Amino acid sequence: MVRILLSKKLGELRWTQADLARATGIRPSTINEYYHEFAERINLEHLDLICEALQCDLGEILVRVPNAEPKVKSRSTARERKKEENA
Repeated sequence: MVRILLSKKLGELRWTQADLARATGIRPSTINEYYHEFAERINLEHLDLICEALQCDLGEILVRVPNAEPKVKSRSTARERKKEENA
Protein backbone atom coordinates (compact mmCIF):
# COMPACT_ATOMS: atom_id res chain seq x y z
CA MET A 1 0.00 0.00 0.00
CA VAL A 2 1.25 3.48 -0.79
CA ARG A 3 0.55 6.22 1.77
CA ILE A 4 0.38 9.91 0.92
CA LEU A 5 1.94 11.88 3.78
CA LEU A 6 0.84 15.28 2.54
CA SER A 7 -1.10 16.14 5.70
CA LYS A 8 1.99 15.48 7.81
CA LYS A 9 4.24 17.53 5.55
CA LEU A 10 1.84 20.47 5.39
CA GLY A 11 1.52 20.38 9.19
CA GLU A 12 5.30 20.46 9.61
CA LEU A 13 5.52 23.51 7.36
CA ARG A 14 2.34 25.11 8.78
CA TRP A 15 0.84 25.29 5.32
CA THR A 16 -2.86 24.92 4.56
CA GLN A 17 -4.31 22.98 1.66
CA ALA A 18 -5.27 26.35 0.16
CA ASP A 19 -1.64 27.53 0.42
CA LEU A 20 -0.51 24.46 -1.50
CA ALA A 21 -3.24 24.85 -4.13
CA ARG A 22 -2.19 28.48 -4.72
CA ALA A 23 1.51 27.58 -4.87
CA THR A 24 1.04 24.70 -7.31
CA GLY A 25 -2.02 25.61 -9.36
CA ILE A 26 -3.54 22.22 -8.50
CA ARG A 27 -7.30 22.32 -7.87
CA PRO A 28 -8.16 22.53 -4.15
CA SER A 29 -10.41 19.47 -4.43
CA THR A 30 -7.48 17.44 -5.79
CA ILE A 31 -5.20 18.65 -2.99
CA ASN A 32 -7.93 17.63 -0.53
CA GLU A 33 -8.06 14.11 -2.01
CA TYR A 34 -4.31 13.75 -1.62
CA TYR A 35 -4.38 15.27 1.87
CA HIS A 36 -7.02 12.82 3.13
CA GLU A 37 -5.54 9.89 1.15
CA PHE A 38 -8.75 9.38 -0.84
CA ALA A 39 -6.94 9.45 -4.18
CA GLU A 40 -6.49 6.11 -5.92
CA ARG A 41 -4.20 7.70 -8.50
CA ILE A 42 -1.81 10.60 -8.35
CA ASN A 43 -0.62 12.64 -11.29
CA LEU A 44 3.17 12.63 -11.70
CA GLU A 45 3.15 16.29 -12.67
CA HIS A 46 1.26 17.03 -9.44
CA LEU A 47 3.90 15.18 -7.44
CA ASP A 48 6.59 17.26 -9.08
CA LEU A 49 4.73 20.52 -8.43
CA ILE A 50 4.07 19.57 -4.79
CA CYS A 51 7.69 18.61 -4.16
CA GLU A 52 8.87 21.83 -5.76
CA ALA A 53 6.46 23.99 -3.75
CA LEU A 54 7.24 22.26 -0.46
CA GLN A 55 10.96 21.97 -1.28
CA CYS A 56 10.98 18.30 -0.39
CA ASP A 57 11.88 14.93 -1.87
CA LEU A 58 9.25 12.49 -3.07
CA GLY A 59 10.03 10.16 -0.15
CA GLU A 60 8.84 12.83 2.27
CA ILE A 61 5.28 12.75 0.92
CA LEU A 62 4.95 9.18 -0.40
CA VAL A 63 5.83 5.97 1.42
CA ARG A 64 5.18 2.32 0.63
CA VAL A 65 3.88 0.24 3.51
CA PRO A 66 4.25 -3.51 2.86
CA ASN A 67 1.01 -5.50 2.83
CA ALA A 68 0.49 -8.02 5.63
CA GLU A 69 -0.25 -10.81 3.14
CA PRO A 70 0.43 -10.97 -0.57
CA LYS A 71 -2.72 -10.46 -2.65
CA VAL A 72 -1.61 -12.87 -5.39
CA LYS A 73 -0.79 -16.44 -4.49
CA SER A 74 2.45 -17.74 -5.91
CA ARG A 75 2.49 -20.71 -8.26
CA SER A 76 4.28 -22.86 -5.72
CA THR A 77 1.49 -22.25 -3.21
CA ALA A 78 -1.11 -23.33 -5.76
CA ARG A 79 0.90 -26.49 -6.53
CA GLU A 80 1.25 -27.27 -2.84
CA ARG A 81 -2.52 -26.97 -2.39
CA LYS A 82 -3.15 -29.29 -5.29
CA LYS A 83 -0.77 -31.88 -3.79
CA GLU A 84 -2.57 -31.58 -0.45
CA GLU A 85 -5.96 -32.09 -2.14
CA ASN A 86 -4.72 -35.19 -3.96
CA ALA A 87 -3.04 -36.71 -0.91
